Amino acid sequence: MSADDRIRIEHMIDAAETALRFVREKKREDLDAGEMLVFALARAVEIVGEAASRVSPAGRSELADIPWTQIVGMRHRLDHAYFDIDRTILWDTVTLAIPDLLVKLRAW
Repeated sequence: MSADDRIRIEHMIDAAETALRFVREKKREDLDAGEMLVFALARAVEIVGEAASRVSPAGRSELADIPWTQIVGMRHRLDHAYFDIDRTILWDTVTLAIPDLLVKLRAW
């Protein structure tokens, strides 16, 4: 894997860990009560997706079990449809998908 790809993977890990820190001791209902939490989670997930979009095809093939297309797609959705974020999908992404993603990224 190239040095640039390694940096992007580290950025993905850092942003994913940040998202998990944001939801620690929180419940799904906290998203409805806290605009700041929505913005923070959306931004962290956007960073994961932006970094993923910059991993080379060769780097992606080395980590073939990562759902690259879905990660980048989520980033685009959050960025371009910022006015219509489904908070349940955002919550599930952070609490269900990101922990699994971190396991895969850290194994590299």
